[in-house]
Amino acid sequence: MKYDKNHALIESSIPGLPPPRRGKVRDIYDTGEHLLLVASDRISAFDVVMPSGIPDKGKVLTALSMFWFDFMKWLPNHTVTADVNQFPAPAKACAKDLAGRSILVLKVKTIPVECVARGYLVGSGWKEYQTSGRVCGLPLRPNYVQADKLDQAIFTPAYKAEQGEHDENISFARVVELVGADVAAKLRELTLKVYTTAADYAATRGVIIADTKFEFGFDSKGQVILIDEVLTPDSSRFWPAEQYRTGGNPPSLDKQFVRDYLESINFNKQPPAPELPADVVARTREKYVQALEQLTGKGLA
Repeated sequence: MKYDKNHALIESSIPGLPPPRRGKVRDIYDTGEHLLLVASDRISAFDVVMPSGIPDKGKVLTALSMFWFDFMKWLPNHTVTADVNQFPAPAKACAKDLAGRSILVLKVKTIPVECVARGYLVGSGWKEYQTSGRVCGLPLRPNYVQADKLDQAIFTPAYKAEQGEHDENISFARVVELVGADVAAKLRELTLKVYTTAADYAATRGVIIADTKFEFGFDSKGQVILIDEVLTPDSSRFWPAEQYRTGGNPPSLDKQFVRDYLESINFNKQPPAPELPADVVARTREKYVQALEQLTGKGLA
């Protein structure tokens, strides 16, 4: 295991298992029957992985994903177990490093569409709306301001890019071309249902979920199931309700803090990324842990 000076897990290794496929955050091990997802403490911004990790970030992502998988019991997902004592023997030997940040999951056929739900007009959606009155090709009424709540949540899919490339916003018609009309309709339905269900719950905890993205796959029976991470500070925009305001970017409990820092130093959004200052690392960790505590009522184990 490779940790940085802040004791953030930057890279995992499990003797006895094949080398993992490394994503921006997760290391994915093939255990034969299943996959083992290890959430590192790496953080990416603008699709570039930072050299600095955020301590305990992977544990926050895993705890929140498991919370939401359980919360959305009506929707099948890829989880087998997050109990390291039930992992294959090579992984159990690394239990101390893997506990709290790893999930054993089913092998599925991933659907190559990032399923994005937007409930508020912010980020790239706000920029597009200013120039065209649309978001990902969907026409919106006039007179929205930045960070306004949309009259209704919208489905704005993207084509899932390989690591190091930017996801590409696509139309619903393009989703139909990629996966067929029935699956496309199912993705839109599930995306908006999971988002609105989560947003309604989060509101009772004082958190606004402005937008989020999901991934889906086909299980062995061809059923569409929820996979990857769910409603985490990496995949979502969380705003503390008491600090919400329109006309700008509200304070957030997610990686926007890192994006704002990089914008302030005019980062060119190309690798290599700069080291993050210690105060940015510490403040980002605080935001991730706050999101976990506020949404679940529980801190890190």
